[in-house]
Amino acid sequence: MSIQDDVRQFIVKNFYVADAAGLADDASLLDKGVIDSTGVLEVVAHLEEAYSIKVDDAELLPENLDSIARIAAFVQKKKG
Repeated sequence: MSIQDDVRQFIVKNFYVADAAGLADDASLLDKGVIDSTGVLEVVAHLEEAYSIKVDDAELLPENLDSIARIAAFVQKKKG
């Protein structure tokens, strides 16, 4: 399973996205109300456990965590 597919599956499972097929990979999860600040922390905890990465407080930015595509790219970058 790709990182992007894993992130999508986690978000759909944990945040109940009514129209999962309509959730574009580049859609803002915050602007669409899919996740809130607490949800971001849940996503980060999942990423740290699933991919053995450490997300620093300074990295908790929309540029890294606001869409499925951005999250996948961020994880890929962290993994090296």
